[in-house]
Amino acid sequence: MVTMSAPQPGPPSGSLPEPLPGAVGLSHISAYDWLATDGVCGGSPHIHLACTEAYVVTAGEGAVQTLTPEGFTETPLEPGTIAWFTPGTVHRMVNGRDLRVTVLMQNSGLPEAGDAVFTFPPEILADPARYAEAAALPAREGPEAEAATRRRRDLAVEGYLVLRAALRAGDADPLRAFHEAAARLVAPKVALWRERWREGPLAAAEATGRHLDALARADGSHLAEAAVRSAGPTRQAGYGMCGRRQEYELPGTTLPRTSG
Repeated sequence: MVTMSAPQPGPPSGSLPEPLPGAVGLSHISAYDWLATDGVCGGSPHIHLACTEAYVVTAGEGAVQTLTPEGFTETPLEPGTIAWFTPGTVHRMVNGRDLRVTVLMQNSGLPEAGDAVFTFPPEILADPARYAEAAALPAREGPEAEAATRRRRDLAVEGYLVLRAALRAGDADPLRAFHEAAARLVAPKVALWRERWREGPLAAAEATGRHLDALARADGSHLAEAAVRSAGPTRQAGYGMCGRRQEYELPGTTLPRTSG
């Protein structure tokens, strides 16, 4: 779902302004129609390490291929389907016909701060510098960005196919090794993630707790702060992990991406 750029400062002290419900992240994806080496059209297989992700299918058809210690699964996607997967699930969006998905992401701000690891081959995962180079995009738009996105997708598929073959043979060790390598890669980012989690999802949950405490006393004073907000996308067709991505880079909704 992603570009790479120089790290940017985290959110200011205090809760994020006007987050979406539960401080979730939101984007819209048009799945890539690029053919991979295994004859499948779609995006870059990857995992999230601290966030659950949900697909709400709005158009077209396709599937999400997933790898967990229990094995390989392919879940069909069609309008009306909601599919979601927890941290550690390798997922690959597959485009059957004009697949379009609204993505709801737990912990808005964490994926944008790097809570995603591609299924690159082990020798790349073992070297943070090589991983960063392979995951980076040279630009946000244009032919260079598309070519780099295709290259990293193909490299992720290369590693993914090895993991899938091992699981099909009953061997979960390569997937466990991938999980361990991914955790090592993201460990330096966790301090920033913790701050964004504290300022967003945790603050939203704690606000609900305060409201419940007040309502238990028949105190509805917070209702006087009622407000309506609306926004449009700030980027129409960014190059993401799964497809072209309509983004909402707004405070408290989806923060600007700093890594991928």
